[in-house]
Amino acid sequence: MRGHRRGDEGRVNLEADARGLVWIPGWICAVESDKDSGKSDSRPPNPSPSMNRDQAWSLLTEFTQSESLRKHALAVEAAMRHYAAHFGADVDQWGATGLIHDFDYERWPEPPAHTREGATILRERGVDEEIIGAILSHADWNQAEFPRDRPLRKALFAVDELCGFVTAVAYVRPEKLTGMAASSVKKKMKQKSFAAAVKREDIEQGAALLGLPLDDHISHVIAAMQDVAKELGFA
Repeated sequence: MRGHRRGDEGRVNLEADARGLVWIPGWICAVESDKDSGKSDSRPPNPSPSMNRDQAWSLLTEFTQSESLRKHALAVEAAMRHYAAHFGADVDQWGATGLIHDFDYERWPEPPAHTREGATILRERGVDEEIIGAILSHADWNQAEFPRDRPLRKALFAVDELCGFVTAVAYVRPEKLTGMAASSVKKKMKQKSFAAAVKREDIEQGAALLGLPLDDHISHVIAAMQDVAKELGFA
């Protein structure tokens, strides 16, 4: 159950299917079920710096055709909006950041092109530098220039991998996201054979960056994803 790690061979993204494959940020993993084990030009119109939700979705779908990548983007968007409300931040800005955080991956999967090519496109379209900086910060290869030193950046890093892991857990539960608790996720985290390529320390680091106990962080992300369960294919 090995995966392609971000920074090694690039990421391959597939939806969960009958073969037990699930897309997690940075990985393609086999998952065992519990039963089994002004001026006009030729460019597209520029979004406003604040980038509303419709503009973010349009950008995502322009560059991303994979259904699993789109669903992951929706999960991260939901978690980011949830945390923005929790911390009293700009819900729309945080949501847009989550929705487009990997929009360039399908075209540029290899580091450091992934995130950097996207940043170039976003700057050409006049997107807020706070959003661009956050997207760059969630990739390890941009840490020197874009450290995780502010709430928006910390939150994106914290929810990205965890959303993917929660998705993997949901795929192997008969109830999917319904009734899922932090204990269910933590139990799977302890099971080394489950989504084995995911670094558990990254999930733990995300909770620490937010100043939250791990159980609370997992519960927040589960609640956010439950709110969009239908869009994620879990209802």
